[in-house]
Amino acid sequence: MSHLMQTYARLPVTFSHGEGNRVTDINGKTYLDALSGIAVNTLGHKHPALVKAIAEQAGRLLHVSNLYGIREQEHLADRLCALSGMSEVFFCNSGCEANEAAIKLARFYGHRQGVDNPAIIVMEKAFHGRTLATLSATGNRKAQAGFEPLVAGFVRVPYNDLDAIRAVAEHNHNVVAVMLEMVQGEGGINIASLEFQRGLRQLCDDKGWLLICDEVQCGMARTGKWFGFQHAGVLPDVMTLAKGLGSGVPIGACLAAGKAAGLFGPGNHGSTFGGNPLACTAALTTLSTIEQDGLLARAETVGAAIRQGLAEALAGVAGVVDIRGQGLMIGIELDRPCGELVTRGLDAGLLINVTADKVVRLLPALVFSDAEAKELVERLAALIRAFLAA
Repeated sequence: MSHLMQTYARLPVTFSHGEGNRVTDINGKTYLDALSGIAVNTLGHKHPALVKAIAEQAGRLLHVSNLYGIREQEHLADRLCALSGMSEVFFCNSGCEANEAAIKLARFYGHRQGVDNPAIIVMEKAFHGRTLATLSATGNRKAQAGFEPLVAGFVRVPYNDLDAIRAVAEHNHNVVAVMLEMVQGEGGINIASLEFQRGLRQLCDDKGWLLICDEVQCGMARTGKWFGFQHAGVLPDVMTLAKGLGSGVPIGACLAAGKAAGLFGPGNHGSTFGGNPLACTAALTTLSTIEQDGLLARAETVGAAIRQGLAEALAGVAGVVDIRGQGLMIGIELDRPCGELVTRGLDAGLLINVTADKVVRLLPALVFSDAEAKELVERLAALIRAFLAA
């Protein structure tokens, strides 16, 4: 009997090693990985540049306290701000920690504005994490059940509905921020329209609110741009990152700009492990590899090829509702619950995921090749056709 807490319904497979976009289990079976650790393994598995950088850094210094200067952390903050247009960075270890920092920053901002009970507008179907505050911001009642009382101070509206946000503004004068994912990952690969993003930026400016972009899953070049908000040409006041930032080494970041910059001072927030030399080296290597290998463009072109290939292979198939996505965030929505496709995929040597009950989610690594994209389309389309015909 395992001594692990049963917090995951684990699939009946254990992997021993991987290379590129293939992983091998302890029995020697190899799988095509179209999930990349849920958008974590940006550079796939065993990327030589990442392995070398991590090994060399481990030989120098793994961890020092944030009581001291950390050169790698400063370099990473400079790079992220240069790429995003943001002004300052707080480093942590995960997406929910980054979002927790963003929520605290919004409340801190609100109190500075004289708002005693600051509220944050959040979206239906959102997923921001599993700490009490981020769980309360999440729009998934199933995930929240049993953990009440939830944290107060969140107002929920439909995704992509600017009028609903305006309606909240008319009667709730405690609102200080709006928080959203530019592409909802757990919610089913739902994409915020460019018009919605631009209108929301303008509304936040008009109201003096912070715009908080959760880029934990859609950031780090996954959508074909460094960050999801760049498609609309807007700049948030707060942005959060994690998942793909370290290509598998745990690291998160909360970035601030504009009226959110300069708010936190010593003692307002902290993290023991946040931004240690090893994690920052992994992130710096990830950024440089994306740039040097042209992976931004690859995310866009390979993602488009996968979506087009699936659209052609599944054209006219009853039960396929929609095929959507941006870059290498792809969702295939069916007209029925399809969780069993995950185990069918395992049997066929394919790692995929199902989210929001009816959406097959694909999050391939940015190093996915054209040949692997074609292989994925052929194998997945066959699985979906067989499932829907059953």
